[in-house]
Amino acid sequence: MSKRNFIYLVRMYSMIPMSPKLGHLEVIDVPSRVAANRERWHNSDLAQVNDSLVRLGIFEGEFHFHKHDREDEFFFVLTGRLLLDVEGRGTVELAPHQGYTVPMGVVHRTRAEERTVVLMVERDTVRPKGDP
Repeated sequence: MSKRNFIYLVRMYSMIPMSPKLGHLEVIDVPSRVAANRERWHNSDLAQVNDSLVRLGIFEGEFHFHKHDREDEFFFVLTGRLLLDVEGRGTVELAPHQGYTVPMGVVHRTRAEERTVVLMVERDTVRPKGDP
């Protein structure tokens, strides 16, 4: 390889965004992560997108009522059925391929009578257990 070609390749390679952010430039295999998980309640980060996180939730049972003072929270059901108890709105039921956003400051909890797999999108400042 000539010096000129080498310099060209180095310049081209340096233009590829090589971000250390979670989930960038890699395949995220959700089905294998779900299959490997045996917990009834699981929450893990899949990828960071700007100042938001895409999280994987595996739910069976109920979570406590909580709120996020500074962040909205989006839920998207992949499998199962998610029940969202939302203050002032009652219970919202989500089937596969349905989504719902809980606005910041709204008290809510998630429930699942069967194993339910959910993607969540929320700012990277969200504490998965809610604000006090």
